[in-house]
Amino acid sequence: MTAFLIAMVAGYGAHLVSSAALFGWRGDGPGPRSSTPRPRRRAKSAIEAWLAQAGLGEIAPREFLAVLGVLFVIGAVGGAVLFGGAMPSLVLGLFAASVPVASYRARRARNREHSREAWPRLIDEIRILTGSAGWSIPQALFEVGTSGPAELRPAFEAAHRQWLLSTDFSRTLDVLKGALVDPTADATCETLLIAHELGGTDLGRRLDALAEDRRQDTQGRKDALAKQAGVRFARRFVLIVPLGMALVGLSIGNGREAYETAFGQLIVVVALGLVVICWIWAGRIMRLPDEERVFP
Repeated sequence: MTAFLIAMVAGYGAHLVSSAALFGWRGDGPGPRSSTPRPRRRAKSAIEAWLAQAGLGEIAPREFLAVLGVLFVIGAVGGAVLFGGAMPSLVLGLFAASVPVASYRARRARNREHSREAWPRLIDEIRILTGSAGWSIPQALFEVGTSGPAELRPAFEAAHRQWLLSTDFSRTLDVLKGALVDPTADATCETLLIAHELGGTDLGRRLDALAEDRRQDTQGRKDALAKQAGVRFARRFVLIVPLGMALVGLSIGNGREAYETAFGQLIVVVALGLVVICWIWAGRIMRLPDEERVFP
């Protein structure tokens, strides 16, 4: 493991020296910095939106990447202790670094599921408040947000602050859509914006149709997930069974010495790669299609 790290550092140092001599590049980066920061800003915005959907909008992308780096080091050290080789350590390090990504994806999926289930009720409440109760559209929207799920309240609070500062309903809804990053929220906000700017008497009918459509979509997703329950449980054995077999192999006879040979290292890397491929493949098969945002 030490020799592998030394070789990586030496190779990167050679790259810096050669690039400085041939191309005049300076600094410790792999190449010159681009003069147009737009693509990097777009990537950063995508990461921030992804964290916001997971309910972690207060975490900076730099902090998230730092956690990935720490887990990579921990996984690599654990792989070196178990298998005594560089390549299995690298693979286990990458696998450990992917744990927060998988965890945040699961949390993002749960938050989106809770939001999907809550929106039909929220839309019905907005319809009632703007109809029989006679409330204005902004008042109804913010009142509904205070009684919504805990995952949605920070977004409604930020939108309410924007409304109090500017009284610009379009900008307020942009804040709400940017914080929620949800297709149903987009459709609801656009419906409310059109009704607020143009007026009309058919807002209740439109909201009722939108709520019914969301109920049907939510029920269909619940039925699909219920049918996949057994398969999702069996998918976890893709990780548990190979890990148990590897630990048993280490404790029997000269199993540890076999892992330290070149052929043993190759077999370990191939096995870990197959586990990852099977896990990703099974997840793609069972993944339900996400609704695309029409009004981002």
